Amino acid sequence: MDRYADALYKLKTEGSLRTLRNLVHDGAYVMHKGRRMLDLSSNDYLGIGSSNTLWHEFFDAESLRREFGGGACSSRLLTGNHSAYHSFEKKLARLYGSEDALVFVSGYHANIGILPALAGPKDLILADKLVHASIIDGIRLSNAKFLRYRHNDYNHLDSILEKYREDYDKVFIATESVFSMDGDKCDIPELVRIKNKYDTLLYIDEAHAIGTCSDAGLGVSHECGCAEDVDLLVGTFGKAVASQGAFVILSRIMKEYLVNTMRPLIFSTALPPLSVRWTEFVMDRISGMNERRKHLQNISGILRSKLIKAGFATCGDSNIVPIILGDNDKTIRLSDYLCGNGFFILPIHKPTVPAGSERLRISLTAAIEEQNINDLIEACKRFGI
Repeated sequence: MDRYADALYKLKTEGSLRTLRNLVHDGAYVMHKGRRMLDLSSNDYLGIGSSNTLWHEFFDAESLRREFGGGACSSRLLTGNHSAYHSFEKKLARLYGSEDALVFVSGYHANIGILPALAGPKDLILADKLVHASIIDGIRLSNAKFLRYRHNDYNHLDSILEKYREDYDKVFIATESVFSMDGDKCDIPELVRIKNKYDTLLYIDEAHAIGTCSDAGLGVSHECGCAEDVDLLVGTFGKAVASQGAFVILSRIMKEYLVNTMRPLIFSTALPPLSVRWTEFVMDRISGMNERRKHLQNISGILRSKLIKAGFATCGDSNIVPIILGDNDKTIRLSDYLCGNGFFILPIHKPTVPAGSERLRISLTAAIEEQNINDLIEACKRFGI
């Protein structure tokens, strides 16, 4: 035990020790240690989770209680593949104009399972430098060669492909559409051009774009008119959709192959059918939430511009707005100060981000008002740069 205790002590002295907080949620606010704070760390981007309106509407249908019961109690390949999965996957495929879709227990399961199932020792995976840890874990579990290109640097990606493409059977390009720590977006039309030029497969994780991007809330690929050009379009339901699970949009052949080879799918108990039905219920309504998306885009732009005007470093062009401080101690102090002034914003430090790029990650939701943004800026000014 001494080795683990020493490692924990080191994390604590560095200010990097993580803890599980006991939070009580109250709409757009959280209660923690007797404080009521505006929640600026949530992924509830459309404010669905912080409101009970849709939840009550969903449960008003008495038949749901009789039809869907409790848990699945089995993997999908045994007895856990309820009809709710089948109808929902067909609907997802239609929404994206694709042949098929496949639903998973979580985004992490999707990202650690898809690439290891599809990519072998004769293949190459090229990933953006800032892809999520779950994608990196999936790549490490595969037997494929792995290289990273500089963040959103498509000239670098092109040069790697020009040099190595002929050495491999299949090549996968893996990226996020909205990056979870910087809040910026990839250039999907350019990635499609490169994909076609070099005959590669394009894997895009839309976790932070589902619900928030495109008129239908279907992500950046859909917003760009490129969804049908993405070979593996991954999305999650645990953020803007206020549910659980994940999905991938793909060809029918790829779906059948994953069902037969993807270990996290084969060996995980399926989501409860009631959860799948709730997710479908929300997805049916997300296309009608454009006013929420417009509000979210508006307050995100206001916050970003006011932070810059106040002298703080930030980046991106989504509702994820980082305050980049580059110093662990200062990041923790600003987080504590803002929490003390009614804003629940957590510090982000290594290994989530590289040392020297420590930050606060402000995650805006549609439940937040413009006055909240003004109050937050004033609190940041009082703290100082």
